[in-house]
Amino acid sequence: MASKISTSFISPFVIHFNCKNSNNKNKHLNVPLLFSSRRLLPASCKMRQRSFGSQQKRQHVKKGSPDQQRPNDADLVPTSDGDSESESSLIDREPIDVEHTEEQNLGSVFVPELKESLVFNCDGGEELSTSQLDNLISMIRNAEKNILLLNEARVQALEDLHKILQEKEALQGEINALEMRLAETDARIRVAAQEKIHVELLEDQLQKLQHELTHRGVSEHSELDVFANQNEPANEDLVLNNSEIHSFSKELDSLKTENLSLKNDIKALKAELNSVKDADERVVMLEMERSSLESSLKELESKLSISQEDVAKLSTLKVECKDLYEKVENLQGLLAKATKQADQAISVLQQNQELRKKVDKLEESLDEANIYKLSSEKMQQYNELMQQKMKLLEERLQRSDEEIHSYVQLYQESVKEFQDTLHSLKEESKKRAVDEPVDDMPWEFWSRLLLIIDGWLLEKKLSTSEAKLLREMVWKRNGRIRDAYMECKEKNEHEAISTFLKLTSSSISSGLHVIHIAAEMAPVAKVGGLGDVVAGLGKALQKKGHLVEIVLPKYDCMQYDRIDDLRALDVVVESYFDGRLFKNKVWVSTIEGLPVYFIEPHHPDKFFWRGQFYGEHDDFRRFSFFSRAALELLLQAGKQPDIIHCHDWQTAFVAPLYWDLYVPKGLNSARVCFTCHNFEYQGTAPAKELASCGLDVQQLNRPDRMQDNSAHDRINPLKGAIVFSNIVTTVSPSYAQEVQTSEGGQGLHSTLNFHSKKFVGILNGIDTDAWNPATDTFLKVQYNANDLQGKAENKESIRKHLGLSSADARKPLVGCITRLVPQKGVHLIRHAIYRTLELGGQFILLGSSPVPHIQREFEGIANHFQNHDHIRLILKYDESISHSIYAASDIFIIPSIFEPCGLTQMIAMRYGTIPVARKTGGLNDSVFDVDDDTIPLQFRNGYTFLNPDEQGVNGGLERAISRYKNNPESWHELVQKVMSTDWSWEFSASQYEDLYAKSVARARAAASRA
Repeated sequence: MASKISTSFISPFVIHFNCKNSNNKNKHLNVPLLFSSRRLLPASCKMRQRSFGSQQKRQHVKKGSPDQQRPNDADLVPTSDGDSESESSLIDREPIDVEHTEEQNLGSVFVPELKESLVFNCDGGEELSTSQLDNLISMIRNAEKNILLLNEARVQALEDLHKILQEKEALQGEINALEMRLAETDARIRVAAQEKIHVELLEDQLQKLQHELTHRGVSEHSELDVFANQNEPANEDLVLNNSEIHSFSKELDSLKTENLSLKNDIKALKAELNSVKDADERVVMLEMERSSLESSLKELESKLSISQEDVAKLSTLKVECKDLYEKVENLQGLLAKATKQADQAISVLQQNQELRKKVDKLEESLDEANIYKLSSEKMQQYNELMQQKMKLLEERLQRSDEEIHSYVQLYQESVKEFQDTLHSLKEESKKRAVDEPVDDMPWEFWSRLLLIIDGWLLEKKLSTSEAKLLREMVWKRNGRIRDAYMECKEKNEHEAISTFLKLTSSSISSGLHVIHIAAEMAPVAKVGGLGDVVAGLGKALQKKGHLVEIVLPKYDCMQYDRIDDLRALDVVVESYFDGRLFKNKVWVSTIEGLPVYFIEPHHPDKFFWRGQFYGEHDDFRRFSFFSRAALELLLQAGKQPDIIHCHDWQTAFVAPLYWDLYVPKGLNSARVCFTCHNFEYQGTAPAKELASCGLDVQQLNRPDRMQDNSAHDRINPLKGAIVFSNIVTTVSPSYAQEVQTSEGGQGLHSTLNFHSKKFVGILNGIDTDAWNPATDTFLKVQYNANDLQGKAENKESIRKHLGLSSADARKPLVGCITRLVPQKGVHLIRHAIYRTLELGGQFILLGSSPVPHIQREFEGIANHFQNHDHIRLILKYDESISHSIYAASDIFIIPSIFEPCGLTQMIAMRYGTIPVARKTGGLNDSVFDVDDDTIPLQFRNGYTFLNPDEQGVNGGLERAISRYKNNPESWHELVQKVMSTDWSWEFSASQYEDLYAKSVARARAAASRA
């Protein structure tokens, strides 16, 4: 018996047909139209007979249930109304084998007709957008796939049902046979049991007789013989009975064994029967599902017929609408012509009116002549004269008409000339607008575009000169290259490159090209303030119109979730190390709007796959390798930067490598700027280690170059950067003065004093976009200087979060966020915790220590105050909690022994938290005591102390808490003032910009003189 499955599909979509009412422009008529795809061609399935054994059926049932055979609903593509028809017949005894016919037509949709049937507007004739059309077609195709899957599922279900019924019948027959065998076995067991009882009685009698015989003496021996002779026939009968009993016992045991096996088989068959019952239930469910599918299919067919009628109506409406559009266009053309003719007629009419007035005056004069009753001759002469005048007037009128006509032609020509001039002016204006910098695109766009151009250059798809010109256009944010990029989005790479090459033209950059080579960058690779400086300074310089790029190592422990568009370039950069060339893979991305290059060395030591940024035994080798690879990248990319800015000892190798090895190779356009963020870390190593990166140890291991001032057999990269850089900076003016003394210079004070003319301290800024209480998403409530209620709500929130007492809302909250290292004054932080508690305040500490004994000490303090109402220590770094502490705290303690710059005091003031800080380094340049009369009032913003001891901390804390408690109005004014202070990178970036410009200008002047 054959069963056929036909499939059809309709996916209705309601699209609004908008027509403007001619009587009311503000009203719209929304006409819902129903569209559908074409009906799909039918697919047929044939069922043929196939036989299976009962044992195979049992195995099939054990291997997989019908539920496992059914397709999973999760495999279907979701549609709104897609369904398929069901088969007319349910089951035939023959298993089915599916053959689909014309299945190529099942996936096809007549797209052109579908596009023509889409919605259009009467007032504009706009067709549906390409994205909507694509979505519609994809939904239709998904629905067709669902129909095929449903048909296949139903066919498979019918096959399973047929197999299950056959196996059910076979199992039922086996169960009946086993039950009969079980009954026979039970009867045989009962007979054997009766025989066994009889045998046992005989055995008991025999034992009794033997017992009596043993107790009789020898005297009775003869009697026994006689008795034995007499009972010999009985004994023979007993032996026969024993053998018979033994055979019965064996048969009984075999029957028991067979009985047990039969019971086990019956249990297994019952379990299989239960599964068959479950299968019956599933078959019923499949039948119900089939009926629902049939009803859905009928409903869809009715909708299809309706939609086809609507499509026919729509096609007629479309033809009528096109005719109306043609008529409207013709009427508009006639209206324009009529308007021009009306203008001409108006001018002619005005001339005629003037002539009419003159004629009226002549008539008046004629009437006056009649009044005087002149003589007929005079009147005749006068009439002749008037006729002559009339002829003259007519001639003048004719001439005026001709003049008017010529004027109209002249006017039309002038209008045309004006329109041509206006068009040319518009074109020139567009060109000027394109050449001006584009401000409506984010910096991420320009950085991404720059990375694309550099990738093409490294992959040898652009020449160096072409890449340079395109870079300059990106640098100037030229509108033409933006438009070219937008135009090439749908093109392949070859077409895109061709489009970009058409834009190449000579241009002069107005800004500087700055490349930062660093070991950190926030937020993807940050350990301390270095990462914040690289990101913050880079963004600030970019906003000033400079081209800024970053080169970083590709660590395995970076925050890859903060990188959106990381991709590898199809190029390998080879760099020298340990006497041979090693390959480096180059990755690019845009971070914080800045183009960033990540270098991944293919070195067997896996330099940057260690799970941490620093602290490895071979850090000297790791970062000297990276420094050379970074310069090799700049050389092979054809870059000619104005400034190469390197940071801390990790990239201090860049300066000597640049001058000794890469200037001779052609990378010679840049001045080198070096910034040291902390002179405590200098990266010294044995002198022989320097040879790995290709530098000459004998030439550089000298007192005036890279030789360490304390150990002459060691190399100091930090000293080398000071010697070989054109600009040397540190992170605050006060710290710059401190490191030039023997107490604060960490052994480099003499080198810094020798190079003091190029050494300057510039105070860091903070990223005011990331640290902004008005937009901070980590806060429960955002606030600003004019609305401080949100600060109080954040204070209440963190108290509840950390389990601190909220009984007194005015109780001062002191915060501290720091690394617990000796530099930060850990003994003073410990003292501040207890002193704050004595002064009636609350204290929150966030931070951890890399020093084990310090970490253990603060863990003990944390355990001691674990359930305290006013003290809480969080011995880890958590970014969200740090934002909350800055916002919730009233006072912020920073008792550093020395502090090159410090950012926490600036962030705290940004959030309206008053700092209590020691006067050292950058703290001395940013926190000014409110009670110091020598400082102008507008600069006073916190509390300071000089001596790094407990008395100094006490003085600062006591004055701050006293003012908070006793003078709330003055405290409120102080909070508003510190929140209004500008701690951004704007001023600091201007100082760096000035240093860059002066250094580049000196270099260019020297080059011109040479």
